Amino acid sequence: METGRIGRRIAYWRERRGFTQADFGRLMGQTRRWVQDLEGGQRQQDPRLSVLVRAAEVLRIPLEQLVVDGPPEQPKANTPPAEALAVIDVLHRADEGEEQPPSVADLRRRLNYCCEAFQACHYGALGRELPALIVRARKSAAMADAEAGEAHVLLSRVLQLTASFLHKYGAATAVQTAVVADRALAAAERSGDVVAIGAASRRVAKSLCNQDRPAAAVEFAMDSARRLHDDLTAAGPLGLSTLGMLYLNAAVAGSSLERSTAAVRRATEHVDRAAEVAAEQGADMNMDWTNFGPTNVGLHRVDVLARFEDGWSALEAADAMDASDVAALRHERRSQHLITMARAQLLARRKDDAASSLVEAAKLAPEEFKGRQSTINLVKDVVGATPVPTWELRALAERCGLRA
Repeated sequence: METGRIGRRIAYWRERRGFTQADFGRLMGQTRRWVQDLEGGQRQQDPRLSVLVRAAEVLRIPLEQLVVDGPPEQPKANTPPAEALAVIDVLHRADEGEEQPPSVADLRRRLNYCCEAFQACHYGALGRELPALIVRARKSAAMADAEAGEAHVLLSRVLQLTASFLHKYGAATAVQTAVVADRALAAAERSGDVVAIGAASRRVAKSLCNQDRPAAAVEFAMDSARRLHDDLTAAGPLGLSTLGMLYLNAAVAGSSLERSTAAVRRATEHVDRAAEVAAEQGADMNMDWTNFGPTNVGLHRVDVLARFEDGWSALEAADAMDASDVAALRHERRSQHLITMARAQLLARRKDDAASSLVEAAKLAPEEFKGRQSTINLVKDVVGATPVPTWELRALAERCGLRA
């Protein structure tokens, strides 16, 4: 083993996790000077295996990442919660039961309830309602005649919501989410509704990103925006919200690419284009349950910078926003922003602020911390970087199944 290269890998992953050398040393049961020597390749000619095993455990990476050059290995996905599994199960089940399709009005009412539940972060309730709604929407589309267009729009929107719900659980549901997103787009295209097509295209782009294909996701989102631009712009606030969210999807996908000056510039340009659309729209709105407007664009700007691991710039972008505008958004958007802030604050070594943001997010939306491996990993990182966690942070860690 080459000691210098191992040290550089340890330093790389330590910084990715937001740990200082003192933090990492404390977690390893060593001093800051010991970490300096280890990362500089000066501890010993051949680090003991026990040291590397412990370092890999603290950094939450496979041991191979410290001893072999190559792309990071993806962590094993956790099993999603029962409500997500119930939704996945119905996707592959043959529809049975009532002979007559439900009315369009009934479907719309049930869909609105589920969208409200999603934005309120009531994922347990959403998971209980979605299976039956999926079945009803499929039957309505399959048996529709004069209302065929609207029935397929509603089916697409039900499947779009399903994709957004399953996206919450990351790699554990990536395959099923890709299937649902494709079905949502197919239903939208069959309806001919340009807004539904644009909205479904967003889910396909996000699905590509979750399958570790960020370049394809950017290309798909931007191609959709270019193809649908004129029709969406002509559709008023509803179309503008859809167009703006396509640009924001492209920006988030772009921030999953390897960081470079060009990658940061392109992702920022996508956010800027969304800002232009938001300015044309004129105000924050929740058209088609998007929360799109200047404030949501600002939240995405913060998120993109944090994903590029530029914590200080992300916090500066957050400071430029009006706190009252952020507070007016729905719970789902606000809780996601708090989690993003915690990530940025940890990168900027503002550990106490990161802990406070996570605790606030958990109070606002406790279900954002259930079955969400990326969020649970962030809690683990913040706990690990905090010498003396507060009782609230410890309680949150325990709820996530972590030791604090």
